[in-house]
Amino acid sequence: MSHDTIDESLYSRQLYVLGHDAMRQMSSSNVLVVGLLGLGAEIAKDIALAGVKSVTLYDPNPVQVQDLSSQFFLRMEDVGKPGVTRASATAVRLAELNPYVPVRALDVPELDKETLLSFKVVVLTHTNLGEQLRVNDITHDQGTHFIAADVRGLFGTVFNDFGSHFVCKDTTGEPALHGMVVSVSKDSEGLVTTVDETRHGLEDGDYVTFAEVQGMTELNGIEPRRVTVKGPYTFTIGDTSNFGDYVGGGVFKQVKQPRELHFKSLRESQLEPECMMSDFAKMDRPLILHAAFEALYSFEVQNRRSPRPRNADDAQAVLDLALALLKARGQAAEDEATKKLVHLLVRELAFQATGDLSPMSAFVGGFVAQEVLKACSGKFHPLLQHMYVDALEALPQQVSSLPESEFAPQGSRYDGQIAVFGKAFQARIANTREFLVGSGAIGCEMLKNWSMMGLASGPEGRIYVTDLDTIEKSNLNRQFLFRPKDVGQFKSDTAAAAVMEMNPDLKGKIVTYQNRVGTETEDVYDAAFFAQLDGVTNALDNVAARVYMDSRCVYFRKPLLESGTLGTKANTQVVVPDLTESYASSQDPPEKSIPVCTLKNFPNQIEHTIQWAREQFDELFEKPATNVNQYLSQSDYLSSLAASGESSYKQQVEQIKAYLVDARPQSFDACIVWAREKFEENYVNMIKQLLFNLPADAKTTTGQPFWSGPKRAPTPLTFDPQNELHMAYIVAAANLHAFNYGLHGSNDVAHMAQVASQVQVPTFVPREAKVQINDNDPAPSAVGNATEDQAALEELVASLPAPSTLAGYRLQPADFEKDDDSNYHIDFITAASNLRATNYQITPVDRHTTKGIAGKIIPAIATTTALATGLVNLELYKLLDGKRDIESYSNAFVNLALPFIAFSDPIAAPKHKFNDTEWTLWSRFDVDDMPLRDFIQYFHDVHGLDITLVSGAMAMLYADFMPPKKKEERLGMKISELVATVSKKPIEPHVTHIGIEIMADDRQGEDVEVPSVSVRIK
Repeated sequence: MSHDTIDESLYSRQLYVLGHDAMRQMSSSNVLVVGLLGLGAEIAKDIALAGVKSVTLYDPNPVQVQDLSSQFFLRMEDVGKPGVTRASATAVRLAELNPYVPVRALDVPELDKETLLSFKVVVLTHTNLGEQLRVNDITHDQGTHFIAADVRGLFGTVFNDFGSHFVCKDTTGEPALHGMVVSVSKDSEGLVTTVDETRHGLEDGDYVTFAEVQGMTELNGIEPRRVTVKGPYTFTIGDTSNFGDYVGGGVFKQVKQPRELHFKSLRESQLEPECMMSDFAKMDRPLILHAAFEALYSFEVQNRRSPRPRNADDAQAVLDLALALLKARGQAAEDEATKKLVHLLVRELAFQATGDLSPMSAFVGGFVAQEVLKACSGKFHPLLQHMYVDALEALPQQVSSLPESEFAPQGSRYDGQIAVFGKAFQARIANTREFLVGSGAIGCEMLKNWSMMGLASGPEGRIYVTDLDTIEKSNLNRQFLFRPKDVGQFKSDTAAAAVMEMNPDLKGKIVTYQNRVGTETEDVYDAAFFAQLDGVTNALDNVAARVYMDSRCVYFRKPLLESGTLGTKANTQVVVPDLTESYASSQDPPEKSIPVCTLKNFPNQIEHTIQWAREQFDELFEKPATNVNQYLSQSDYLSSLAASGESSYKQQVEQIKAYLVDARPQSFDACIVWAREKFEENYVNMIKQLLFNLPADAKTTTGQPFWSGPKRAPTPLTFDPQNELHMAYIVAAANLHAFNYGLHGSNDVAHMAQVASQVQVPTFVPREAKVQINDNDPAPSAVGNATEDQAALEELVASLPAPSTLAGYRLQPADFEKDDDSNYHIDFITAASNLRATNYQITPVDRHTTKGIAGKIIPAIATTTALATGLVNLELYKLLDGKRDIESYSNAFVNLALPFIAFSDPIAAPKHKFNDTEWTLWSRFDVDDMPLRDFIQYFHDVHGLDITLVSGAMAMLYADFMPPKKKEERLGMKISELVATVSKKPIEPHVTHIGIEIMADDRQGEDVEVPSVSVRIK
């Protein structure tokens, strides 16, 4: 597949994870998925969305009702239907996901050698060990990569064999590191020192190349040199003693090196397994589970059935087989603790062998699907070679004391879940009320899991879901409940309809909203709304909304399930009232901003020029049109702007006059002329002015060259109508300018080049001006006669046409939209950025890279989303069981690229104390509405606190340092009256409680931190 044939509008977010090369490799790879229970369906879904060449399904078994426990492609009408197999029923619905990926069901009695070797990857799920060995014996070292995976209840297993010589092209997928060089020593070590603004980030064994090195030019363009790290800003590259003397400059760039990996066959690996640690708290479990799964497969072959749910005799038979295997391999347990663990794990695996849980299928299936993509593309480090997982903490506390009948099949679609948790717990799941905030990628996966689990399917159950967004084409690659026909529809409505079709038990049980969660919708999501909920699940894409929902959950004491993804990385967090800290208890450090002086005068990275171009877009095509419209529609716009003391008042007036009078185009050719003048202004005159103030040979006050280190001396451009980049700028800028004025644009590059080449640009005349070199320096300001300046400004304002003379006339602001490839927005930013990069000798980048940075696109892929939601729903089981041991819960941190999975216990809510009372973030004072005087007395008498300050509604309501008259007036007012008076806002009718904060001294007169106060007003 060539670059041009990748549908970037569909695969946009995934391309920022995998890149074009990996996508091309995937698009030439045929994949076979064997076994179509929940795990197989999850894998097939994720790889079809990702865009492999084709997906072939093999499962000749007829559809049974228990398959519906986790197989979201199957329907009740498929059960027992003559001629319908799991594969054929799945193929029809899987084919709807991606028009670029053909899907077929394979109808053969057995998978022979010719069939197997026709695929790039073969994935076996829910297949006995004998068949796994047979297939792997055929595929090993034959160019067909092999993966075997299985999920049984709360247990999972994965095995990879990509052959004995598999080349991994990029083990991490992280962007190549780069930086600027300050010096290189001329000796046997070759010590490189980088600028001290940013750590180089390299590790021993990395390779780098160099460019732009002055003096020691032998470094430029040579073969990559191996790095030995000496410090955060230094590394060595080997002997440089025969090179020239280093003079200055230079940049280094990391060169990713392919790595050859050696896989053993399953037959070899079965005897000496190499296991990835999926949970560092369970390091003693993989070898036990390795034997346990083999024993389970042996039992099923011998008995032609799986062990019965929680049947002691079957479990003992599997245990005996496992103990024999461990003994034969010299792995028999010696100590009592290990023996006890062996018995627990093997018996539980046998008890749960017929269990089929959607969250476990999502967790393991997302992981396996990413391994499939690695096998196809060589991108990211594959699993070497076994992984075993268990989530036994999710079992209900009383499960071991329940009779076998509690877990027996009911002829229900939930039998796979009942086999693990029992009938009573299934009823608890069915009568749950959960609020899902967001129905995008994570939200779709969450609803899919819930529909399989039967969440809210009972008489008391409800799912409330809100999302204000509508469906876009780029969503279809990972938000799998949506189809092309749904583009433009509300996400919440469409997602709800899709899962009700998956599981008709949810009909009438899902309530949808199309609004944002925030202070503006607290009349919708009020106290009564939260009172009915069992919990909240976030599926959000921004921190502000997460923090807000976290605060609401803390206030209303509701558990919160939180998750997020970034490419192949994911994290999950569970928030439990009175037990854990909340989401907002710890926050990521703020994004590092680019200094203004770097953006304006001293860029040295492409990120700097892209940010500059993004701001140029707003300054040229959005803000001026908006200001003009405000001037034309608001009679007091200029006076209010002047009264506000806005420093850019004069600039905005000049801008209004330019866009409304001086530069108002009457034709598209005039827009071309305008674009040519902007080219001259930004890439010629601006650079000449900077070099006039700071010549290329300028020195610092210490006598060092000014243009050195991170400061690159720029070069002005000369407009060339034959230069594609120059014309790309003219085309985009002219069309956007025409859009502002409602003029028809054009793509006639030849005509535009002709017009642009004839524009007579004025000769540049430099002016005396200061340059802001550091952000701490004062911004340059024009010096002049204040009286004359004011008179000139008044004259400028008077020259503007009266709005009444342009009644109804408006410009069209260009509101930045990254995903519309026809609107010239990204085209302009790409061209503007690359022209500035050329000014400063920075390597330009393509449109795709520019779009990702300018649009702040979050990389996303379906595999990671599936895995994260699976982990979240394992925590939901625990919440529904009401577990109070913090060690029962887990927060997860995942990077599928490495691969890496780690779990940690949630952090306990920190404890505080006033007087003899301990409290946490979950504590608060609940009081009735009362006069402030009584309120203060209440806290003194009941809690031993002397209040010194009361605040609420973003205002100070009372302080003991207030003037006596004001204090006395406020002490007599009820809290509700006081809040309404001070905030100057009436209390909304839906509000039943007011949250306020107090500062107080304890009985010893010490200032202490205390909980917030909830005042009941209704």
